[in-house]
Amino acid sequence: MFHRKDGIMVILSSPSGAGKTTLVKLLSKENNFFISTSHTTRKPRPNEVNGKDYYFVDNQEFERLIKNDEFLEYAEVFGNLYGSPIAPVSSSIDDGYDVLFDVDWQGSQQIKNSNLGKYVLSIFILPPSIEELESRLKLRNQDSDDVISSRMAKSVEEISHWPEYDYVVVNDDIDQTEEKLKIIITAERLRLSQQPGIVEFVRGLNSEFGDR
Repeated sequence: MFHRKDGIMVILSSPSGAGKTTLVKLLSKENNFFISTSHTTRKPRPNEVNGKDYYFVDNQEFERLIKNDEFLEYAEVFGNLYGSPIAPVSSSIDDGYDVLFDVDWQGSQQIKNSNLGKYVLSIFILPPSIEELESRLKLRNQDSDDVISSRMAKSVEEISHWPEYDYVVVNDDIDQTEEKLKIIITAERLRLSQQPGIVEFVRGLNSEFGDR
């Protein structure tokens, strides 16, 4: 009928183990989503693909990108650097594509405060319990006990930032949580500000009254 003017930027944040990465992968199957692939200085995990899961770079290259203002946001997390490149995000928004971000609260704040902040829809994912959060970290079998302990300790700070987000969803069931996120995103896409053609459409409806 009519097209939206710009895309939106959907940010998902959560403490490690709350299901954020899984939800990003599920939502990425939706049409009109561009996934923001971050750069990172950490080593790839088994089955991770460079350029798909992350762009794996060394510290020198990461610092070069910072110096050239090529990141929309960047932060240090557990001793490693992570950053979202700005160029593909800006281009996607201009072309009307929605961009999906998997970032922490630091990244979310930087994106909101950037020149693209007006396009942001931010959602924080909470675990159903701290016990379940720790269980999920252990079950994914990706980190040592020391790293898991560090992630659990950091989750206290991460969870404290939940009031900064537009929406908060408790992930007690992955399928139900995915559906809730789809509803939130659909509602955002239907905002009047995202439908520049609606004025002409309503004028057309009103003109039909004169033909009756």
